[in-house]
Amino acid sequence: MKVAVLLIDSPEREVSMRSAKAVANAARSAGFEVTEISVINDPSILDDIPKDAIVLPISHGANAEDGWVQAELEKRNFPFLGSDSKSSKDCFDKWTTRRMLEKAGIEMPKAARVTKETFKKHALTKKPYVLKILNGGSSIGTLIVRDPARVEQSEIDDIFDMEDNAVLEQLIEGTEITVPILDKHALSVIEIIPPQGLEFDYNNKYNGATQELVPPKNVSVEIQEQAQEIAEEVHRIMGCRHLSRTDFMVDRGGKVFVLEINTMPGMTNQSLYPKSAAVAGYDMPELIKQFVGLVERDFKN
Repeated sequence: MKVAVLLIDSPEREVSMRSAKAVANAARSAGFEVTEISVINDPSILDDIPKDAIVLPISHGANAEDGWVQAELEKRNFPFLGSDSKSSKDCFDKWTTRRMLEKAGIEMPKAARVTKETFKKHALTKKPYVLKILNGGSSIGTLIVRDPARVEQSEIDDIFDMEDNAVLEQLIEGTEITVPILDKHALSVIEIIPPQGLEFDYNNKYNGATQELVPPKNVSVEIQEQAQEIAEEVHRIMGCRHLSRTDFMVDRGGKVFVLEINTMPGMTNQSLYPKSAAVAGYDMPELIKQFVGLVERDFKN
């Protein structure tokens, strides 16, 4: 069977390259005939995908997770892994995600959509907060402020230089966890412990300095089960398909807050999704077989 692994150009190209390469290698180990295709702005390159191939768009960020490449694949009637174009677009926009989840009763931190001007006057800036661009991932365009009196204006400017609008969000103090979904079912919860005194930012996601515990050691079984149930619900509400990963904070009182959802989680050897899948018995080649099987099931007609 043929699979085509796509690398889509985006602001997250570095980690996308690592994810795509890991998946391509695993697919070969699983016995698939693999074509690797780099998509840079011009979607016509997609016409080079073998007509009988299953497409694995293993990339992150704009053009990759925001519905653009999914819409192009839909136009060409290619069977592909992951959420469709509408779900991808909805999930990539943090404010759209929030509106959909809050309407369904999902607990999230208090937040506001702000511009550079309205940000300065908002009450949420008086306490610890998170400021993040509407569209993005891998902690790109995310500023965590634990002491508002010590934040530099240049740090604020950097966020609004990326996008005119941002999400200003209450900072939840506690334990960060994440829950991957395979098909419609939650995998093992992962507890994320950044280096002492540092944040789970872009560098600490990929430099190996962060502890990622599967299963968690500091989160009760009851809270883990609650997070798994919520992750499955978030996956359903947002119309996701095949896979996703929902990020949470558990506050010091044990209350669980959804932060955001990722429709195409990282697949590098340091990424969270493969680590959780491994606990369920899926090494990378077996995980690719699972992915391909899901695509075959959903596109067989």
